[in-house]
Amino acid sequence: MINDYKNILVAVDGSKNAELALQHAVAIAKEKNATLYLLSVVDENAISHSSYAYSKVLAEEKEAIEKELLKNIYYATQQEVHDVIPLVEIGNPKETIATIVPTNQSIDLIVVGATGKGQIQANQLGTTTSYVVQYAPCNVLVVK
Repeated sequence: MINDYKNILVAVDGSKNAELALQHAVAIAKEKNATLYLLSVVDENAISHSSYAYSKVLAEEKEAIEKELLKNIYYATQQEVHDVIPLVEIGNPKETIATIVPTNQSIDLIVVGATGKGQIQANQLGTTTSYVVQYAPCNVLVVK
């Protein structure tokens, strides 16, 4: 079947569009009885330029992300999605969302927000989202 999704990846970063993407991904995962992967990427490049100690900034960032992921897991399970897997990765968000995680986890649908936290123009497709659409090995649903 064309839309028989079994492994759905949703990228979350705390932005409004990521929250909408999460809602869509949860609805699809529930309908398809699919595994839902919640991915948050710590941008290694952004934290490596911090004036604080790299390890301290990394630890703080991971802790904040893990707290946010717990809220997202709770939301998904409340919506009766039974197989939810949180992932926190460190690296380049574009590559991690588009190719690394989808390849490693056999993802067949990626759900992303049209723009993320750093986007100035809300009506333009974000650079990370554009990259994901272009390079992902599976279908991509862009939510706005």
